[in-house]
Amino acid sequence: MGFAYRIEREQTPEYHKSYMFIANHTSMADIMLMLVSVKNPFVFVGKAELAKIPLFGFFYKRTCILVDRSSPKSRQAVFIRAQKRLKTGVSICIFPEGGVPEEHIELDDFKDGAFRLAINHQIPVVPLTFADNKKRFSYTFFSGSPGKMRVKIHKFLFTEGLTIDDTKALNGQARAIIFRQLQTFNK
Repeated sequence: MGFAYRIEREQTPEYHKSYMFIANHTSMADIMLMLVSVKNPFVFVGKAELAKIPLFGFFYKRTCILVDRSSPKSRQAVFIRAQKRLKTGVSICIFPEGGVPEEHIELDDFKDGAFRLAINHQIPVVPLTFADNKKRFSYTFFSGSPGKMRVKIHKFLFTEGLTIDDTKALNGQARAIIFRQLQTFNK
């Protein structure tokens, strides 16, 4: 497809530890770039409705923890399934914007789920910034172009000692890191 990626790491996850990987979500290439960027075994938490896509959905529902965001029962079940995965040493990956924002929005508000999970399990949050995905392969048909796709893996945000009351602050801190990096990339 004509994409080349470059990954800059401020900190490298240890292979045998669990983490909460989060990134901005702007492109159909985000999932693939996450798979290339993160070497630790992880599972995505993703929207249940994507399981209905022919062929893609077959693999998606077998490799992801699915959530129906309109169902409180489904959202609660995600915590239970994630806990089982984390106990086996697997990490979790969530795009906290909860979907791909409209084309003109650089970074949407983050949902709290990833941060609650990280705090509940006392695992570090690892923010990643995907700089060029929207330009390379956006959700707008017949758009995009070949070129570089830059990734920055930021320093970890540690959750030891945090409580659920700290969720919003952790959310804001992670979003600010990614937003600042997007602005730096766009200069």
